[in-house]
Amino acid sequence: MNIVAVILGGGEGTRLNPLTRDRAKPAVPIAGKYRLVDIPISNCLNGGIRKIYLLTQFNSVSLHHHVSSTFLFDPFGQRGFIRVLAAQQTPQSHAWYNGTADAVRQTFGYLMDEKPDLIVILSGDQLYRMDFNDLVEQHMASGAEVTIATKPVERREAGDLGILQVDDALQINNFVEKPGDGPALDPLRAPLAEERYLASMGIYCFNAELLSKLLQGNEDKDFGRDIIPAAIQHHKVCSFIFDGYWRDIGTIGSFWEANLSLTDPVPEFSFYDAEAPIYTRMRYLPPSKINCCDLTRCLLAEGSIISGHRILHSVIGIRSVIGQGSVIERSIIMGADYYEAQRPMKGVPPLGVGRDCYIRNAIIDKNARIGDGAYITPEGKPDETITDSYAVRNGVIVIPKNTVIPPGTKL
Repeated sequence: MNIVAVILGGGEGTRLNPLTRDRAKPAVPIAGKYRLVDIPISNCLNGGIRKIYLLTQFNSVSLHHHVSSTFLFDPFGQRGFIRVLAAQQTPQSHAWYNGTADAVRQTFGYLMDEKPDLIVILSGDQLYRMDFNDLVEQHMASGAEVTIATKPVERREAGDLGILQVDDALQINNFVEKPGDGPALDPLRAPLAEERYLASMGIYCFNAELLSKLLQGNEDKDFGRDIIPAAIQHHKVCSFIFDGYWRDIGTIGSFWEANLSLTDPVPEFSFYDAEAPIYTRMRYLPPSKINCCDLTRCLLAEGSIISGHRILHSVIGIRSVIGQGSVIERSIIMGADYYEAQRPMKGVPPLGVGRDCYIRNAIIDKNARIGDGAYITPEGKPDETITDSYAVRNGVIVIPKNTVIPPGTKL
């Protein structure tokens, strides 16, 4: 079976701004040392899918650099590749990608060069671990032309998602986008023991021949809004029910919560799975050094130097420097891309978090310089407050990449 995977690099990512101000959504760091794009790529590699296309458009430089420096295939080993297909002008199209389906349409010729039997479409900004062999096996056994991965969700979550209605054989016969919590939701209940509704995960397995037909002769822009509802009417579309951990990282709030949940004693999603590891860039950094600090429920990435007073329920990224006396609670410190070879100019704080700082419910993006005595929390600031030096979204304060916070600043 010849399978090709397509990972969608995402649009502008406005709901994750300012984390996406200078990078694409799949390039956003997660868990201290990974990038979001590592998740779908690792799921593919662990499932034996080694022909992977990554479709990119907005702020894609750091994403391209990460993928090209991380996922290197042995030319003398098993054949495989990860190819980046950036939006481009061609004789057939002068437009950028205009939706998920349009992105696949514009690059479809490259996909078909591999003569695939199946094409698996994946998102680049979700946190989950799935064995795609299970998805493909059910797809083949059921005789489906399209299989959609679905997640059982409770009624309180279902109203804001794309909900699928299935029969006893798991064939999908209806799809409703964001049905709300009213009477429209009642007939969509899934045939499960508990009251659950099947939400689309945005993961699709297509017969390549059918996908070609669905994309031709129209200007449909999106899979969820256009292609899938049309396919349900005329083709056999089935549900693959996935009951493991899955999180869509679409907002600052969901990103913050997903990261902090990784610090739980037994997290729902674990990076400590030797059977299905998550791969990322090898940086050859030294071990982290803790000079003095009370650490509780933390992820601490390599190459860091910690001299703080207390770090609680937080994620500390690579090459982080935390000064003496500093307190960090329920926060994500993304760290730095480099070590400083010399002291910065006079009046400019060094990379990292200075001495005697207090940081709570925050995301400090990479290469930020937090001066001594800074006080950073979202308290007292209305949501959607956006300035050059910080933003408050979903109750979290975000310090953008490369920002300088002078000593003694109270935010």
